[in-house]
Amino acid sequence: MNARIPPNALNTGQALEQVSQKWDNDIVGQLKDYIAIPAKSPMFAPDWEAQGLLDTVLRNAAIWVEAQKVEGLQLEIVRMPGRTPVLFFEVAGTQPNANNADSPTVLMYGHLDKQPEFEGWRSDLGPWTPKYEDGKLYGRGGADDGYAVYASLAAVQALKSQNVMHPRIVGIIETAEESGSADLLPYIDMLRPRLGAVELVICLDSGAGNYDQLWLTTSLRGMASGTLKVEILTEGVHSGDASGVVPSSFRIMRQVLDRLEDSKTGRMLPESFHCEVPADRLAQAQATAAILGDETYKRFPWAHHDCGGSTLVSLPTTTDPVQALLKRTWEPTLSVTGAEGFPTLQNAGNVLRPYTAFKLSLRLPPLVDAAVCVQEMKRILEDNAPYQAKVTWEGLSSSSGWNAPAMTNWFEDALNQASRAHFGADCGYIGQGGTIPLMNLLSQGFPKAQMMVCGVLGPKSNAHGPNEFLHVPYAKKLTAAVAQVIAAMPAAA
Repeated sequence: MNARIPPNALNTGQALEQVSQKWDNDIVGQLKDYIAIPAKSPMFAPDWEAQGLLDTVLRNAAIWVEAQKVEGLQLEIVRMPGRTPVLFFEVAGTQPNANNADSPTVLMYGHLDKQPEFEGWRSDLGPWTPKYEDGKLYGRGGADDGYAVYASLAAVQALKSQNVMHPRIVGIIETAEESGSADLLPYIDMLRPRLGAVELVICLDSGAGNYDQLWLTTSLRGMASGTLKVEILTEGVHSGDASGVVPSSFRIMRQVLDRLEDSKTGRMLPESFHCEVPADRLAQAQATAAILGDETYKRFPWAHHDCGGSTLVSLPTTTDPVQALLKRTWEPTLSVTGAEGFPTLQNAGNVLRPYTAFKLSLRLPPLVDAAVCVQEMKRILEDNAPYQAKVTWEGLSSSSGWNAPAMTNWFEDALNQASRAHFGADCGYIGQGGTIPLMNLLSQGFPKAQMMVCGVLGPKSNAHGPNEFLHVPYAKKLTAAVAQVIAAMPAAA
Protein backbone atom coordinates (compact mmCIF):
# COMPACT_ATOMS: atom_id res chain seq x y z
CA MET A 1 0.00 0.00 0.00
CA ASN A 2 3.00 2.32 0.02
CA ALA A 3 3.81 2.21 -3.69
CA ARG A 4 3.09 5.45 -5.45
CA ILE A 5 1.31 5.85 -8.73
CA PRO A 6 1.61 6.83 -11.45
CA PRO A 7 4.88 7.15 -13.33
CA ASN A 8 2.91 9.32 -15.78
CA ALA A 9 1.64 12.08 -13.49
CA LEU A 10 -1.45 14.10 -14.37
CA ASN A 11 -0.77 17.26 -16.36
CA THR A 12 -2.83 19.65 -14.25
CA GLY A 13 -3.06 22.42 -16.84
CA GLN A 14 -4.26 20.04 -19.51
CA ALA A 15 -6.73 18.46 -17.08
CA LEU A 16 -8.26 21.82 -16.16
CA GLU A 17 -8.53 22.82 -19.82
CA GLN A 18 -10.30 19.58 -20.70
CA VAL A 19 -12.60 19.75 -17.69
CA SER A 20 -13.48 23.38 -18.44
CA GLN A 21 -14.43 22.51 -22.02
CA LYS A 22 -16.57 19.64 -20.76
CA TRP A 23 -18.40 21.96 -18.40
CA ASP A 24 -18.92 24.65 -21.03
CA ASN A 25 -19.94 22.35 -23.90
CA ASP A 26 -21.89 19.68 -22.07
CA ILE A 27 -22.35 19.71 -18.30
CA VAL A 28 -23.92 23.17 -17.98
CA GLY A 29 -26.53 22.16 -20.56
CA GLN A 30 -27.22 18.88 -18.76
CA LEU A 31 -27.69 20.73 -15.49
CA LYS A 32 -30.09 23.21 -17.06
CA ASP A 33 -32.28 20.29 -18.08
CA TYR A 34 -31.91 18.79 -14.60
CA ILE A 35 -32.85 22.03 -12.80
CA ALA A 36 -36.03 22.31 -14.86
CA ILE A 37 -37.36 19.05 -13.36
CA PRO A 38 -38.93 19.49 -9.86
CA ALA A 39 -37.61 16.17 -8.59
CA LYS A 40 -38.31 16.83 -4.92
CA SER A 41 -37.11 14.47 -2.22
CA PRO A 42 -39.68 11.98 -0.86
CA MET A 43 -40.17 13.91 2.40
CA PHE A 44 -41.53 16.78 0.31
CA ALA A 45 -43.21 14.62 -2.37
CA PRO A 46 -44.80 11.56 -0.72
CA ASP A 47 -46.20 10.57 -4.13
CA TRP A 48 -42.73 10.60 -5.69
CA GLU A 49 -43.22 7.18 -7.21
CA ALA A 50 -46.40 8.20 -9.03
CA GLN A 51 -44.81 11.48 -10.12
CA GLY A 52 -41.89 9.65 -11.68
CA LEU A 53 -39.61 12.70 -11.48
CA LEU A 54 -36.88 11.09 -9.38
CA ASP A 55 -36.82 8.25 -11.89
CA THR A 56 -36.56 10.80 -14.72
CA VAL A 57 -33.51 12.63 -13.38
CA LEU A 58 -31.81 9.37 -12.47
CA ARG A 59 -32.50 7.88 -15.90
CA ASN A 60 -31.26 11.07 -17.60
CA ALA A 61 -28.03 10.92 -15.61
CA ALA A 62 -27.60 7.23 -16.47
CA ILE A 63 -28.11 7.91 -20.19
CA TRP A 64 -25.50 10.67 -20.05
CA VAL A 65 -22.98 8.51 -18.18
CA GLU A 66 -23.37 5.70 -20.72
CA ALA A 67 -22.98 8.19 -23.59
CA GLN A 68 -19.52 9.17 -22.31
CA LYS A 69 -18.18 5.79 -23.42
CA VAL A 70 -15.66 5.71 -20.57
CA GLU A 71 -13.40 2.71 -21.03
CA GLY A 72 -14.10 0.00 -18.47
CA LEU A 73 -17.31 1.61 -17.14
CA GLN A 74 -20.43 -0.34 -16.31
CA LEU A 75 -23.58 1.03 -14.73
CA GLU A 76 -27.06 0.09 -13.66
CA ILE A 77 -30.07 1.62 -11.97
CA VAL A 78 -30.69 -0.42 -8.84
CA ARG A 79 -34.20 -0.64 -7.40
CA MET A 80 -35.81 -2.07 -4.30
CA PRO A 81 -39.60 -2.23 -3.87
CA GLY A 82 -40.93 0.88 -2.16
CA ARG A 83 -37.53 2.57 -2.05
CA THR A 84 -36.10 5.41 -4.10
CA PRO A 85 -33.72 4.13 -6.80
CA VAL A 86 -29.96 4.59 -6.96
CA LEU A 87 -27.48 4.73 -9.82
CA PHE A 88 -24.45 2.49 -9.39
CA PHE A 89 -21.44 2.59 -11.69
CA GLU A 90 -17.98 1.03 -11.63
CA VAL A 91 -14.87 1.80 -13.64
CA ALA A 92 -12.17 -0.85 -13.88
CA GLY A 93 -8.81 0.24 -12.50
CA THR A 94 -5.73 0.59 -14.68
CA GLN A 95 -3.10 0.36 -11.94
CA PRO A 96 -1.30 -3.00 -11.52
CA ASN A 97 -3.56 -5.41 -9.61
CA ALA A 98 -6.18 -2.66 -9.32
CA ASN A 99 -9.12 -5.01 -9.86
CA ASN A 100 -8.30 -7.56 -7.19
CA ALA A 101 -10.93 -7.96 -4.49
CA ASP A 102 -8.73 -6.38 -1.82
CA SER A 103 -7.24 -3.58 -3.96
CA PRO A 104 -7.92 0.05 -3.02
CA THR A 105 -11.17 1.41 -4.45
CA VAL A 106 -12.45 4.97 -4.84
CA LEU A 107 -16.13 5.53 -4.00
CA MET A 108 -17.78 8.60 -5.54
CA TYR A 109 -21.10 9.83 -4.15
CA GLY A 110 -23.81 12.31 -5.04
CA HIS A 111 -27.59 12.73 -5.01
CA LEU A 112 -30.23 13.95 -7.44
CA ASP A 113 -33.24 14.64 -5.20
CA LYS A 114 -34.02 18.25 -4.34
CA GLN A 115 -35.36 20.49 -1.63
CA PRO A 116 -38.72 22.22 -2.29
CA GLU A 117 -39.09 25.58 -4.01
CA PHE A 118 -39.07 28.02 -1.08
CA GLU A 119 -40.08 31.67 -1.49
CA GLY A 120 -38.15 34.88 -2.21
CA TRP A 121 -36.56 34.12 -5.56
CA ARG A 122 -35.36 37.12 -7.56
CA SER A 123 -38.06 38.24 -10.00
CA ASP A 124 -36.13 36.96 -13.02
CA LEU A 125 -35.21 33.64 -11.36
CA GLY A 126 -37.08 30.59 -10.17
CA PRO A 127 -36.37 27.15 -8.73
CA TRP A 128 -37.27 25.31 -11.96
CA THR A 129 -36.18 27.94 -14.51
CA PRO A 130 -32.41 27.62 -14.92
CA LYS A 131 -30.46 30.75 -15.76
CA TYR A 132 -26.73 30.99 -16.47
CA GLU A 133 -25.40 34.43 -15.58
CA ASP A 134 -21.86 35.65 -14.87
CA GLY A 135 -20.52 32.16 -14.29
CA LYS A 136 -23.37 31.23 -11.94
CA LEU A 137 -26.02 28.65 -12.82
CA TYR A 138 -29.19 29.51 -10.88
CA GLY A 139 -31.91 27.02 -9.97
CA ARG A 140 -32.82 24.38 -7.42
CA GLY A 141 -30.52 21.42 -7.05
CA GLY A 142 -27.72 22.29 -9.46
CA ALA A 143 -25.24 22.94 -6.66
CA ASP A 144 -26.95 20.64 -4.16
CA ASP A 145 -26.12 18.18 -5.60
CA GLY A 146 -27.09 17.50 -9.20
CA TYR A 147 -23.69 18.39 -10.58
CA ALA A 148 -21.89 15.64 -8.64
CA VAL A 149 -22.45 12.74 -11.05
CA TYR A 150 -21.42 14.89 -14.02
CA ALA A 151 -18.32 16.28 -12.30
CA SER A 152 -17.31 12.81 -11.11
CA LEU A 153 -17.36 11.38 -14.63
CA ALA A 154 -15.57 14.44 -16.01
CA ALA A 155 -12.78 13.84 -13.49
CA VAL A 156 -12.50 10.21 -14.60
CA GLN A 157 -12.41 11.33 -18.25
CA ALA A 158 -9.53 13.69 -17.46
CA LEU A 159 -7.54 10.72 -16.13
CA LYS A 160 -8.43 8.56 -19.12
CA SER A 161 -7.52 11.22 -21.68
CA GLN A 162 -3.96 11.37 -20.35
CA ASN A 163 -3.66 7.61 -19.82
CA VAL A 164 -2.95 8.18 -16.14
CA MET A 165 -3.19 4.94 -14.22
CA HIS A 166 -5.90 4.95 -11.59
CA PRO A 167 -7.49 2.65 -9.02
CA ARG A 168 -10.85 0.97 -9.43
CA ILE A 169 -13.65 3.52 -9.09
CA VAL A 170 -17.28 2.98 -8.07
CA GLY A 171 -20.10 5.48 -7.73
CA ILE A 172 -23.41 5.67 -5.87
CA ILE A 173 -25.91 8.37 -6.81
CA GLU A 174 -29.00 8.31 -4.59
CA THR A 175 -32.38 10.05 -4.72
CA ALA A 176 -33.37 10.52 -1.06
CA GLU A 177 -30.50 12.44 0.57
CA GLU A 178 -32.64 15.48 1.33
CA SER A 179 -34.97 13.16 3.26
CA GLY A 180 -32.22 11.76 5.44
CA SER A 181 -31.00 8.95 3.10
CA ALA A 182 -33.35 6.49 4.78
CA ASP A 183 -33.26 4.22 1.73
CA LEU A 184 -29.50 4.21 1.28
CA LEU A 185 -28.33 1.68 3.89
CA PRO A 186 -30.24 -1.25 2.33
CA TYR A 187 -28.63 -0.42 -1.01
CA ILE A 188 -25.17 -0.21 0.52
CA ASP A 189 -25.72 -3.59 2.17
CA MET A 190 -26.86 -5.03 -1.16
CA LEU A 191 -23.95 -3.50 -3.08
CA ARG A 192 -21.25 -4.08 -0.46
CA PRO A 193 -19.69 -7.08 -2.27
CA ARG A 194 -19.36 -4.89 -5.38
CA LEU A 195 -17.97 -1.84 -3.59
CA GLY A 196 -14.67 -3.51 -2.85
CA ALA A 197 -12.02 -2.25 -0.44
CA VAL A 198 -12.98 1.42 -0.32
CA GLU A 199 -9.98 3.53 0.72
CA LEU A 200 -11.00 6.91 -0.70
CA VAL A 201 -14.49 8.42 -0.59
CA ILE A 202 -15.21 11.44 -2.77
CA CYS A 203 -18.39 13.22 -1.75
CA LEU A 204 -19.16 16.43 -3.65
CA ASP A 205 -22.23 17.37 -1.58
CA SER A 206 -20.59 19.87 0.76
CA GLY A 207 -19.43 23.49 0.83
CA ALA A 208 -16.53 25.88 0.52
CA GLY A 209 -15.39 28.72 2.77
CA ASN A 210 -14.57 30.84 -0.28
CA TYR A 211 -14.01 30.35 -4.00
CA ASP A 212 -10.26 30.89 -3.79
CA GLN A 213 -9.01 27.45 -2.72
CA LEU A 214 -9.97 23.83 -2.32
CA TRP A 215 -11.92 23.19 0.90
CA LEU A 216 -12.11 19.90 2.74
CA THR A 217 -15.05 19.32 5.06
CA THR A 218 -13.78 17.88 8.34
CA SER A 219 -17.05 17.54 10.26
CA LEU A 220 -20.82 17.56 9.74
CA ARG A 221 -23.59 18.15 12.23
CA GLY A 222 -26.29 15.58 12.82
CA MET A 223 -29.96 16.41 12.58
CA ALA A 224 -33.42 15.45 13.68
CA SER A 225 -36.56 16.82 12.08
CA GLY A 226 -40.21 16.39 12.88
CA THR A 227 -43.52 18.03 13.67
CA LEU A 228 -44.46 19.40 17.09
CA LYS A 229 -48.21 19.91 17.49
CA VAL A 230 -50.09 21.56 20.35
CA GLU A 231 -53.87 21.06 20.47
CA ILE A 232 -56.11 22.80 23.01
CA LEU A 233 -59.55 22.92 21.27
CA THR A 234 -61.44 20.75 18.81
CA GLU A 235 -62.42 23.80 16.72
CA GLY A 236 -61.72 27.52 16.52
CA VAL A 237 -63.70 29.87 18.79
CA HIS A 238 -64.32 33.61 19.02
CA SER A 239 -61.18 35.16 20.50
CA GLY A 240 -63.12 37.82 22.38
CA ASP A 241 -65.39 35.25 23.97
CA ALA A 242 -62.76 32.63 24.86
CA SER A 243 -59.42 34.35 25.37
CA GLY A 244 -58.48 34.62 29.00
CA VAL A 245 -60.16 31.29 29.74
CA VAL A 246 -58.85 29.21 26.85
CA PRO A 247 -55.04 29.35 26.73
CA SER A 248 -53.58 30.15 23.34
CA SER A 249 -52.06 27.11 21.60
CA PHE A 250 -49.24 29.40 20.47
CA ARG A 251 -48.45 30.40 24.06
CA ILE A 252 -48.39 26.75 25.08
CA MET A 253 -46.08 26.08 22.13
CA ARG A 254 -43.71 28.79 23.39
CA GLN A 255 -43.67 27.21 26.85
CA VAL A 256 -42.96 23.77 25.44
CA LEU A 257 -40.12 25.05 23.24
CA ASP A 258 -38.65 26.85 26.26
CA ARG A 259 -37.95 23.39 27.68
CA LEU A 260 -35.54 22.80 24.81
CA GLU A 261 -34.00 26.19 24.14
CA ASP A 262 -33.10 29.36 25.99
CA SER A 263 -34.93 31.82 23.76
CA LYS A 264 -32.66 34.70 24.82
CA THR A 265 -29.39 33.03 23.82
CA GLY A 266 -30.44 30.16 21.55
CA ARG A 267 -28.53 27.66 23.72
CA MET A 268 -30.05 24.18 23.74
CA LEU A 269 -30.77 23.25 27.35
CA PRO A 270 -30.36 19.43 27.46
CA GLU A 271 -26.68 18.78 28.20
CA SER A 272 -26.86 15.49 26.27
CA PHE A 273 -27.25 17.57 23.10
CA HIS A 274 -23.75 19.06 23.56
CA CYS A 275 -20.23 17.69 23.21
CA GLU A 276 -16.68 18.97 23.67
CA VAL A 277 -14.96 20.31 20.57
CA PRO A 278 -11.87 18.15 19.83
CA ALA A 279 -8.58 20.03 20.03
CA ASP A 280 -7.72 19.45 16.36
CA ARG A 281 -11.08 20.82 15.20
CA LEU A 282 -10.64 23.88 17.40
CA ALA A 283 -7.21 24.48 15.86
CA GLN A 284 -8.68 24.11 12.36
CA ALA A 285 -11.46 26.58 13.20
CA GLN A 286 -8.85 29.09 14.35
CA ALA A 287 -6.87 28.65 11.12
CA THR A 288 -10.01 28.95 8.98
CA ALA A 289 -11.15 32.05 10.89
CA ALA A 290 -7.80 33.66 10.04
CA ILE A 291 -8.53 33.05 6.35
CA LEU A 292 -12.20 34.04 6.24
CA GLY A 293 -12.34 36.75 8.94
CA ASP A 294 -15.70 38.48 9.26
CA GLU A 295 -16.96 36.73 6.12
CA THR A 296 -17.82 33.88 8.50
CA TYR A 297 -20.95 35.85 9.36
CA LYS A 298 -21.18 38.66 6.78
CA ARG A 299 -21.82 36.17 3.97
CA PHE A 300 -25.44 35.68 5.02
CA PRO A 301 -28.26 37.87 3.54
CA TRP A 302 -28.95 40.00 6.62
CA ALA A 303 -32.02 42.22 6.67
CA HIS A 304 -31.45 45.99 6.34
CA HIS A 305 -33.66 48.78 7.51
CA ASP A 306 -33.45 52.55 7.63
CA CYS A 307 -33.96 54.20 11.00
CA GLY A 308 -33.70 57.96 11.32
CA GLY A 309 -31.53 58.19 8.26
CA SER A 310 -28.97 55.66 9.44
CA THR A 311 -28.95 52.22 7.81
CA LEU A 312 -29.07 49.39 10.32
CA VAL A 313 -28.18 45.78 9.66
CA SER A 314 -29.39 42.75 11.60
CA LEU A 315 -26.73 41.33 13.90
CA PRO A 316 -25.35 37.80 14.19
CA THR A 317 -25.14 35.94 17.49
CA THR A 318 -21.41 36.63 17.50
CA THR A 319 -18.91 38.68 15.51
CA ASP A 320 -15.96 36.56 16.61
CA PRO A 321 -14.94 34.52 13.51
CA VAL A 322 -13.80 31.50 15.54
CA GLN A 323 -17.02 31.43 17.55
CA ALA A 324 -19.06 31.91 14.39
CA LEU A 325 -17.47 28.80 12.88
CA LEU A 326 -17.93 26.74 16.05
CA LYS A 327 -21.53 27.84 16.58
CA ARG A 328 -22.58 26.65 13.12
CA THR A 329 -20.63 23.40 13.25
CA TRP A 330 -20.17 22.18 16.85
CA GLU A 331 -23.16 23.54 18.75
CA PRO A 332 -26.74 22.20 18.74
CA THR A 333 -29.42 24.52 17.37
CA LEU A 334 -33.19 24.55 17.04
CA SER A 335 -34.98 26.07 14.05
CA VAL A 336 -38.65 26.37 13.14
CA THR A 337 -38.79 25.66 9.40
CA GLY A 338 -42.53 25.45 8.84
CA ALA A 339 -45.90 26.07 10.50
CA GLU A 340 -49.48 24.81 10.28
CA GLY A 341 -52.71 25.87 11.90
CA PHE A 342 -52.39 29.50 10.86
CA PRO A 343 -54.64 31.23 8.35
CA THR A 344 -53.06 33.66 5.91
CA LEU A 345 -52.83 37.24 7.14
CA GLN A 346 -55.60 38.24 4.75
CA ASN A 347 -57.91 35.55 6.08
CA ALA A 348 -56.99 35.84 9.77
CA GLY A 349 -60.14 36.74 11.70
CA ASN A 350 -60.74 37.11 15.43
CA VAL A 351 -60.52 33.41 16.11
CA LEU A 352 -58.67 31.52 18.80
CA ARG A 353 -57.07 28.75 16.80
CA PRO A 354 -57.55 25.13 17.95
CA TYR A 355 -53.94 24.09 17.38
CA THR A 356 -50.44 25.21 16.44
CA ALA A 357 -47.99 22.93 14.64
CA PHE A 358 -44.33 23.62 13.88
CA LYS A 359 -41.87 21.77 11.69
CA LEU A 360 -38.68 21.64 13.76
CA SER A 361 -35.10 21.12 12.63
CA LEU A 362 -32.65 20.19 15.36
CA ARG A 363 -28.97 20.30 14.40
CA LEU A 364 -26.62 18.29 16.58
CA PRO A 365 -22.83 18.34 17.13
CA PRO A 366 -20.84 15.76 15.14
CA LEU A 367 -20.14 13.47 18.11
CA VAL A 368 -23.69 13.35 19.53
CA ASP A 369 -25.93 10.30 18.97
CA ALA A 370 -29.01 11.57 17.12
CA ALA A 371 -31.21 8.58 18.03
CA VAL A 372 -30.65 9.19 21.76
CA CYS A 373 -31.47 12.89 21.33
CA VAL A 374 -34.68 12.11 19.47
CA GLN A 375 -35.95 10.01 22.37
CA GLU A 376 -34.92 12.67 24.88
CA MET A 377 -36.61 15.33 22.76
CA LYS A 378 -39.88 13.40 22.69
CA ARG A 379 -39.90 13.03 26.47
CA ILE A 380 -39.08 16.71 27.08
CA LEU A 381 -41.73 17.98 24.68
CA GLU A 382 -44.63 15.67 25.47
CA ASP A 383 -44.47 15.02 29.24
CA ASN A 384 -46.58 17.12 31.63
CA ALA A 385 -47.98 19.46 29.01
CA PRO A 386 -49.16 22.90 30.23
CA TYR A 387 -52.94 22.95 30.79
CA GLN A 388 -52.97 19.22 29.92
CA ALA A 389 -52.94 20.22 26.28
CA LYS A 390 -52.42 17.50 23.71
CA VAL A 391 -48.76 17.82 22.73
CA THR A 392 -47.30 15.39 20.20
CA TRP A 393 -43.85 15.10 18.64
CA GLU A 394 -43.71 13.12 15.42
CA GLY A 395 -40.17 12.56 14.24
CA LEU A 396 -39.65 12.50 10.47
CA SER A 397 -35.95 11.76 10.06
CA SER A 398 -32.74 11.75 12.04
CA SER A 399 -29.07 11.15 11.41
CA SER A 400 -25.97 11.44 13.58
CA GLY A 401 -23.20 13.80 12.59
CA TRP A 402 -19.72 12.94 11.41
CA ASN A 403 -16.15 13.75 12.35
CA ALA A 404 -13.55 12.98 9.68
CA PRO A 405 -10.84 10.41 10.39
CA ALA A 406 -7.20 11.47 10.64
CA MET A 407 -5.59 12.20 7.29
CA THR A 408 -2.79 10.08 5.89
CA ASN A 409 0.29 11.78 4.50
CA TRP A 410 -0.48 10.98 0.86
CA PHE A 411 -4.01 12.38 1.14
CA GLU A 412 -2.97 15.62 2.83
CA ASP A 413 -0.18 16.13 0.29
CA ALA A 414 -2.53 15.41 -2.62
CA LEU A 415 -5.13 17.91 -1.39
CA ASN A 416 -2.56 20.68 -0.99
CA GLN A 417 -0.94 19.97 -4.35
CA ALA A 418 -4.32 19.95 -6.10
CA SER A 419 -5.36 23.17 -4.40
CA ARG A 420 -2.08 24.90 -5.29
CA ALA A 421 -2.23 23.69 -8.89
CA HIS A 422 -5.76 24.94 -9.55
CA PHE A 423 -6.25 27.75 -7.04
CA GLY A 424 -2.78 28.92 -6.08
CA ALA A 425 -3.35 28.32 -2.35
CA ASP A 426 -3.22 25.44 0.13
CA CYS A 427 -6.32 23.42 0.91
CA GLY A 428 -8.56 24.90 3.61
CA TYR A 429 -10.32 22.87 6.31
CA ILE A 430 -13.82 23.65 7.51
CA GLY A 431 -16.67 22.04 9.43
CA GLN A 432 -20.15 22.27 7.94
CA GLY A 433 -23.42 22.77 9.76
CA GLY A 434 -25.38 20.56 7.40
CA THR A 435 -25.78 16.79 7.40
CA ILE A 436 -24.76 14.09 4.92
CA PRO A 437 -26.15 10.86 6.41
CA LEU A 438 -24.02 8.66 4.19
CA MET A 439 -20.73 9.77 5.73
CA ASN A 440 -21.27 8.05 9.05
CA LEU A 441 -22.30 4.87 7.28
CA LEU A 442 -19.16 4.92 5.18
CA SER A 443 -16.84 5.76 8.06
CA GLN A 444 -18.24 2.81 10.00
CA GLY A 445 -18.18 0.48 7.03
CA PHE A 446 -14.77 1.51 5.72
CA PRO A 447 -12.73 2.70 8.73
CA LYS A 448 -9.49 2.90 6.69
CA ALA A 449 -10.95 5.17 4.02
CA GLN A 450 -9.88 8.76 3.50
CA MET A 451 -12.80 11.14 3.07
CA MET A 452 -12.64 13.84 0.40
CA VAL A 453 -15.82 15.70 1.30
CA CYS A 454 -15.95 18.87 -0.79
CA GLY A 455 -18.46 20.89 -2.74
CA VAL A 456 -19.45 24.09 -4.50
CA LEU A 457 -21.71 25.54 -1.80
CA GLY A 458 -19.64 28.63 -1.13
CA PRO A 459 -20.68 32.15 -0.06
CA LYS A 460 -24.14 33.25 -1.20
CA SER A 461 -24.82 29.94 -3.03
CA ASN A 462 -27.85 29.51 -0.75
CA ALA A 463 -28.71 25.84 -1.07
CA HIS A 464 -32.28 25.08 0.09
CA GLY A 465 -33.19 28.77 -0.13
CA PRO A 466 -34.04 31.25 -2.90
CA ASN A 467 -31.57 32.07 -5.68
CA GLU A 468 -29.52 28.91 -5.21
CA PHE A 469 -26.62 28.91 -7.63
CA LEU A 470 -23.74 26.76 -8.81
CA HIS A 471 -20.45 28.65 -9.12
CA VAL A 472 -19.26 27.14 -12.40
CA PRO A 473 -15.65 28.46 -12.39
CA TYR A 474 -15.16 26.90 -8.95
CA ALA A 475 -16.83 23.67 -10.05
CA LYS A 476 -14.39 23.37 -12.97
CA LYS A 477 -11.37 23.67 -10.68
CA LEU A 478 -12.91 21.30 -8.13
CA THR A 479 -13.48 18.71 -10.86
CA ALA A 480 -9.85 18.94 -11.96
CA ALA A 481 -8.71 18.76 -8.32
CA VAL A 482 -10.70 15.53 -7.86
CA ALA A 483 -8.90 14.00 -10.84
CA GLN A 484 -5.55 15.01 -9.39
CA VAL A 485 -6.28 13.48 -5.98
CA ILE A 486 -7.39 10.20 -7.56
CA ALA A 487 -4.17 10.16 -9.60
CA ALA A 488 -2.15 10.55 -6.39
CA MET A 489 -3.80 7.65 -4.58
CA PRO A 490 -1.30 4.89 -3.71
CA ALA A 491 -1.61 1.71 -5.71
CA ALA A 492 -1.97 -1.76 -4.31
CA ALA A 493 1.23 -3.27 -3.01
